[in-house]
Amino acid sequence: MNTMMLLPEEKEQVDLLVTRYPVLHPVMDDIATVYFTLRTAFEQGRKLLIAGNGGSAADSEHIVGELMKGFVLPRNIEASFADALCGADPELGSVLKSKLQGALPAIALDGHPALNTAYINDSEPLLCFAQQINGYGKRGDVFIGISTSGNSANILYAAVTARAKGMKVIGLTGVRESKLSKMADVCVRVPETETYKIQELHLPIYHCLCLMLENYFFKEKGML
Repeated sequence: MNTMMLLPEEKEQVDLLVTRYPVLHPVMDDIATVYFTLRTAFEQGRKLLIAGNGGSAADSEHIVGELMKGFVLPRNIEASFADALCGADPELGSVLKSKLQGALPAIALDGHPALNTAYINDSEPLLCFAQQINGYGKRGDVFIGISTSGNSANILYAAVTARAKGMKVIGLTGVRESKLSKMADVCVRVPETETYKIQELHLPIYHCLCLMLENYFFKEKGML
């Protein structure tokens, strides 16, 4: 995929990203491919699973936060769901229909401490993300592995499990070729080598992706 296949408002977001961060120009087409991969999955009713370590775990949670609730646009729920809520309970449903927001299903795999620590203690520490991919993942879902080196063992085990499940695998890494970049369906290798500099570029990329996804799914979609 390349940026020429984006809708005008989507290309505008990528162009703005590269204007603000010119160093990202070489990975524009990869960003577009990631976007199309995620858009297709959400259109098909699939979900996104994300994992990382340290700062990249924080990025995983950040991405989920932007997808599962309103980011920039209001996300009123569909009228049919609002009616169903009020039908289930008129009093509580009226609150729910005014406060619930449209969501794109995404789960950060680092955010389950009881499950992860139990699996780490009982089985194999490096497989804690792979175990969740095994439990949550379905064919057509997407896994994003965030690893500044691209060689984090727990991310690689998760990626292999995702591939075996028939999921799409996306990598966010630094510039160096890595095991994850070779394994992923698409890998955005930002042009930096130091961990903190790589992470500084991951954030504007996933903000751009979340903005495009929100615009596609929630702008002028016949909501309330």
